[in-house]
Amino acid sequence: MNLRQPNANAATQTFNRSKSVVPMSGLCTTCQDGCRGGCEVWLSSFRGREVLYPGPYGEVAAGADKEYPVDFSHLNIQGYAVGAEGLPEGVEAGPDTAIFPAVSTETEYGRDRKTKMRLPIFTGALGSTEIARVNWEHFAIGAAISGITLVCGENVCGIDPELEMDRHGKISKCPEMDRRIEIYRRFHDGYGEMLVQMNVEDTMFGVAEYVLEKHGIDTIELKWGQGAKCIGGEIKVRSIERAAELKKRGYIVTPDPTLPDVQRSYEEGAFREFERHSRLGFVSQEGFLQEVERLRNLGFKRITLKTGAYSAVELAMALRYGTDAKLDLITIDGASGGTGMSPWPMMNEWGIPTFYLESLVYEFCQKLTEMGSTVPDIAIAGGFSTEDSVFKALAMGSPYVKAVCMGRALMIPGMVGKNIEKWLEEGNLPKTVSKYGSSVEEIFVSYQDLKERFGEDIRDIPLGAIGIYTFCQKFRVGLQQFMAGSRNFCLSTVSRKDLMALTEEAAKVSGIPYVMDAYREEADRILENGARWVLPRQQKVSRVPVRA
Repeated sequence: MNLRQPNANAATQTFNRSKSVVPMSGLCTTCQDGCRGGCEVWLSSFRGREVLYPGPYGEVAAGADKEYPVDFSHLNIQGYAVGAEGLPEGVEAGPDTAIFPAVSTETEYGRDRKTKMRLPIFTGALGSTEIARVNWEHFAIGAAISGITLVCGENVCGIDPELEMDRHGKISKCPEMDRRIEIYRRFHDGYGEMLVQMNVEDTMFGVAEYVLEKHGIDTIELKWGQGAKCIGGEIKVRSIERAAELKKRGYIVTPDPTLPDVQRSYEEGAFREFERHSRLGFVSQEGFLQEVERLRNLGFKRITLKTGAYSAVELAMALRYGTDAKLDLITIDGASGGTGMSPWPMMNEWGIPTFYLESLVYEFCQKLTEMGSTVPDIAIAGGFSTEDSVFKALAMGSPYVKAVCMGRALMIPGMVGKNIEKWLEEGNLPKTVSKYGSSVEEIFVSYQDLKERFGEDIRDIPLGAIGIYTFCQKFRVGLQQFMAGSRNFCLSTVSRKDLMALTEEAAKVSGIPYVMDAYREEADRILENGARWVLPRQQKVSRVPVRA
């Protein structure tokens, strides 16, 4: 049984001619001479490396569709008929107080200086991709008004056409980074933050120094990698002049735009685009700790790390080095996360899948804790889109996992809202939208709430941002319902005991009890002697009062 169908996928705009397909190769059972298309082998025969990437590149956000043996659907959430944990101090639990709207979905992360968020989710790294650039206003304002963190990803400065460098090769002016920071800050109200990410080239260009000195941003994120690929970030550019400019700045550009034969092929129309790649990082304990110390000496108060679906060795390095460096947050991105700019075969076929990776995260964090270490707060990423899977990730990683980083699931509402705005202006609403109404007030169920909150300033909030806010409100209510059903009225009481594994394999991987074993001893005690049932928790804490 093949866990994915290779050689044909909507992401690469390819398909099999035959209904019968060889499971291993994805080739048609009978490959016909004269076939007009179009599997990946067929298309690769004349378009070559272009077929490695989802397309139309820069216009789609693709997600790998390999079916892993175990994922979060193999867990279910426990429900209880007694108890209530995490109600405000002094509130007695009962039918009138333990209601799901009373659930707090707030979380916080950080070592000494905490960042609060209204929800335990935040955006994936929206970096140098075209989708991030053209939709930034929608994404940034949407995150700000929703009270969640926004990650400004790698290479934003490095690809800015208006970038200016000083004689030392350091950034002196970056209008694109300036724009991104200013847009987010316009509606930021104290919940969440904007994390600026730094890779090899960003460090070389002096991104950290620029955002600290010009904008006073005192949180920075170091990047080791992500779940979508095990190579550096990439984008495509369609101009040979632009490709040459990026190569001059120090990026890896393929094919090399400075070579005469490449220039001739481009002029003749043999290909229409170049790839810009970032370098691979090389991590050492000494080098990492030195870089963290350098950033702190520059003036950064908070330092976070983003790493990917590497082997268990790199995961151990991230957790141990991050612990030694006293980081504020480590975001760990499992396969096959990402927003679709990565090579399609790599998105499907490399790295540790999120469920397995988080199982290792919990095991390694436990070991470090038993050794007396204080582990940084953890965020998990890689394929999340719904409140049920986020609850499971928080519970499975408790008490270390404080949030879930989401890519496409927080981008899609921004693009939906943006397009509704466009369709309204054109008077061309599709029936899928017009059935709810013909005005902003009728279409967006959260619009009136935001209008009351922002007054006349609502006119400065694009509909893409309102789409993200509306999605977050749905997410919040859904999470409240799961939490109330499991008798958790704040996130700090959610624990691994609130989960059960539906398959023995999931139980073996995660350490979560198999459904037929979960609470079996407690059930037997009640059957045998009518013992009183009390909710078992790994920790008992009172909820911090929610700030108005």
